Amino acid sequence: MITDLEPSPNRRALELTGRDYVSFSALSTYQRCPLQHHFRYVAGLPEATVSASLVFGSAIHRAAEFHFRELLSGNPAPDLDTLLDCYQQEWRDRDGTPISFPKRDDVDSLGQLAERVLTAFRDSDVADPQGTILGVEEELRGAVVEGCPDLLARIDLITESGDDLVVTDLKTSRSRWSQAQAELSAEQLLLYGELASRLAPERSLRLQFAVLTKTKSPIVEVHEVTVDPSRVDRTKRVFERTWSAIESGLVYPAPSVMNCSGCPFQQPCREWTGLPMAGEAKEVTS
Repeated sequence: MITDLEPSPNRRALELTGRDYVSFSALSTYQRCPLQHHFRYVAGLPEATVSASLVFGSAIHRAAEFHFRELLSGNPAPDLDTLLDCYQQEWRDRDGTPISFPKRDDVDSLGQLAERVLTAFRDSDVADPQGTILGVEEELRGAVVEGCPDLLARIDLITESGDDLVVTDLKTSRSRWSQAQAELSAEQLLLYGELASRLAPERSLRLQFAVLTKTKSPIVEVHEVTVDPSRVDRTKRVFERTWSAIESGLVYPAPSVMNCSGCPFQQPCREWTGLPMAGEAKEVTS
């Protein structure tokens, strides 16, 4: 007798998105706008533009990654010119998608900003982490919520300091963060901490943001976020409910100035009728 079995969560994710896992970016995109999630992760539509802010942040991350990898290898910290070369390489390696620049910004002005940001980074305590570096841009994957696909995490920096396992997420920001803002943004770190803690379960877990401000005089500030079981449990429940909505095929736009002004799917959004469009991958329903 052959019995039909429910597909595993990873198989279900593969059927829906072509990936047998979920990322926090996918979850947060759905929470922000289910239709944008659909265009990007289900239909796989090409993005009309990419924001200069996103490219800038990726380029700064690339430079910081190189810096930490050099330390991990036992080499001296790279100089500023080397980090700027890493930054520029990220811009050169773009796939050709047009870059959308805000007013008064261009490649040159952002390059000058990058020099100031990376100078502040090199002069900060973040660039000289205490303890032992265990991982840089470490890719971890595993189940964190029963009935949901594996979470794929890429963690900027994992260190061992005394009895603590420290997970650091680098952020670039137009302005300084308050501690309240860090706490409100903690969901990603809390989920990543669930995976990272499996590397050293005997150690206490510390989660922190290192925020690099994109200001005239950049600064680097560290905000440690609160880790307690109730916060972790709540974050897992949000993960579970978000995945349940994605799996059900619930799709709708969430228009707002914040969501729509820089969205790369403005044209297909205007054309969307609630029905699959020509050339669009169809959702799999149970």
